[in-house]
Amino acid sequence: MKIYSWNVNGLRAILKKGSLQDFIAAENPDILCLQETKAQQGQAEVDFPEYEEIWNSAERAGYSGTAIFTKVKPLAVVYDFPEDITSQIDGWEDDFGDARKEGRVLTAEFEDFYLIDTYVPNEKDDLGRLKYRELVWDKALLAYMKQLDAKKPVIVCGDFNVAHEEIDLARPKQNEGHAGFTKEGRQGMTNYLSNGFIDTFRALNPDKIQYSWWSYRGGARTKNVGWRIDYFLASERLRERIVVAEICDEIMGSDHCPILLEIK
Repeated sequence: MKIYSWNVNGLRAILKKGSLQDFIAAENPDILCLQETKAQQGQAEVDFPEYEEIWNSAERAGYSGTAIFTKVKPLAVVYDFPEDITSQIDGWEDDFGDARKEGRVLTAEFEDFYLIDTYVPNEKDDLGRLKYRELVWDKALLAYMKQLDAKKPVIVCGDFNVAHEEIDLARPKQNEGHAGFTKEGRQGMTNYLSNGFIDTFRALNPDKIQYSWWSYRGGARTKNVGWRIDYFLASERLRERIVVAEICDEIMGSDHCPILLEIK
């Protein structure tokens, strides 16, 4: 089974370029998880009849949003975080209320695993959302992952908006403490990985330097001045079933490139 994840930075834009159509024709994913769709279902001219479409769009127009296109019919679908997860985080009800309108979490249950598609909030250039990310989001997502993992294995994919280690970005010293490379954000990723989950790309490619996002400024992609901020995390017990974990950096169409997890 080939599962791809791609922050398309606007589904309508990438469809207009033809990049998504070309990608699906060439790669034929079994499941495709998208982030930053920036559209409601029906606003984009999607014509992939072999796929079931599952959307979790933001209430705010042209913002955020996730979607799953799948050839394998899910047993169940969950939108956002469940109430029993949000209730565990004291004092942040209002912040959760906002996040639940942003379409940032979409879960499909399959026979052998749960698949969570997520678009993790950016800390913002002024770090205005850092505490929210640290004290609310990462705690909630980890609690949710562990809740599902108690039932069956979990795969979590998407744009996590953090480079975990220095190997994961081109200029770590210059970006230390900046959005996407704060100690708090990096600790959030460490917490996922110390609670029974693996970074599948790094597990199979421990020393490989490769990126999944590049700024549109200064010809960053041409110069490969990038960041690895898109991930497939998986329950440790899925490790032996992972065949491929790749970053498809040759595929254009967004400021992110797709990433691939192939499991048996």
